[in-house]
Amino acid sequence: MKMHIIMAPIFLTFIFHFCFLVSAISFEKIQLPKNATGPEALAFQLVTSQFFTGVADGRILKYRGPSIGFLDFGFAAPNRSKSICDGTNNSNPNPVCGRPLGMALHHRTQRLYVCDAFFGFGVLDPEGGLVTQLSTSAEGEPYRFCNAVDVHQPTGNVYFTDASAVYDIREQEAAVSAQDSTGRLLKYGVKNKQVTVLFRNLSGAGGVAVDEQEKFALVSEFIANRTRKIWLQGQRPYRSEIVNSLVMPDNIKRTRLDNFWIAAARVMQSNLLPVGVRINGNGNVLETVNLERWYGNKPVSEVQEYGFKLYIGSRSEDFIGVIKH
Repeated sequence: MKMHIIMAPIFLTFIFHFCFLVSAISFEKIQLPKNATGPEALAFQLVTSQFFTGVADGRILKYRGPSIGFLDFGFAAPNRSKSICDGTNNSNPNPVCGRPLGMALHHRTQRLYVCDAFFGFGVLDPEGGLVTQLSTSAEGEPYRFCNAVDVHQPTGNVYFTDASAVYDIREQEAAVSAQDSTGRLLKYGVKNKQVTVLFRNLSGAGGVAVDEQEKFALVSEFIANRTRKIWLQGQRPYRSEIVNSLVMPDNIKRTRLDNFWIAAARVMQSNLLPVGVRINGNGNVLETVNLERWYGNKPVSEVQEYGFKLYIGSRSEDFIGVIKH
């Protein structure tokens, strides 16, 4: 009997703290403009907390804060028509409109590097407008599905992926069915302005993130359900190893402590449920955030840490999720 008397307060205290932790998770929505959907990726400006994102109808938007909201900032399709394109959604991506996916800001120059699924790899200057195409092919092979981007801030070098050399964004289901493994990791050298193919035969090259010292890059392979570490320096540069086997890994974003957030999924009773997973450079899982509560079984494309919050992008939604972390 005494044991029950002693244990009851401890048990109640545990329940109280557990409920407090669950209820303390704060989730907010940053609503996109009317008829805009599918924020694939995010790129933050330092200090201002303003950020960029691309949406399904081909626009690149800039979020100027809650009092102003989103403003049109740029686009990659040179003949894009607002009357035709504005408001189109993910179900039928239109090459005439473009589809910006990955993006990353070089903070010193304020240049925004962009992968557009139809128009390849390019850059926007601080004033925005039409993306300047930097490359539409590498080593004679055109990009079919330019996907993710990361900038190594000290050097300005840019790393990006081409998800497939065969299938474009409209053919993702076919690529998965065929177990396509023609994706590539590429590097844009800011000094020589040349694009180099660093690694081939990736099975759905999704997200990319380079470490702070530019020693390695992590690349997600969403078809093969794994994350690969590709060495950029050393005696055998461009050797690789599989470091993680998350389900449906997508964009990867580096944190201030040189850890990495990956947007992924977990399998639960034959359903795929969205999660954000923080790993270190060796692929060890440090933290997992379950996003089912807010996204159901819809996939998420990016989880990015900024200012002690997690910002979540999803091609299936018309908002950006924010979790106090």
